[in-house]
Amino acid sequence: MQFIEKETNGRVILGAGTLYGAINTLLKKQWIMPIGNECSGNKKEYIITELGKKTAEEELKRLEEVWRLAVTIIGGEIV
Repeated sequence: MQFIEKETNGRVILGAGTLYGAINTLLKKQWIMPIGNECSGNKKEYIITELGKKTAEEELKRLEEVWRLAVTIIGGEIV
């Protein structure tokens, strides 16, 4: 939660319920998996799976297409 808030300069603030709901969804879709010993304190760590990487890459391509279309519509330059 702190990482997201810091990296977005406070534009995005996640509540615990939102974060844990998202983590559970990513686990169910097998886009992430837990790593390390979950019994060592409260900190849980996850790693992206190959399926998660593939899905993220496809979403990035989709977002790039949306960005390019938006730039075209407003008459800007594509950098």
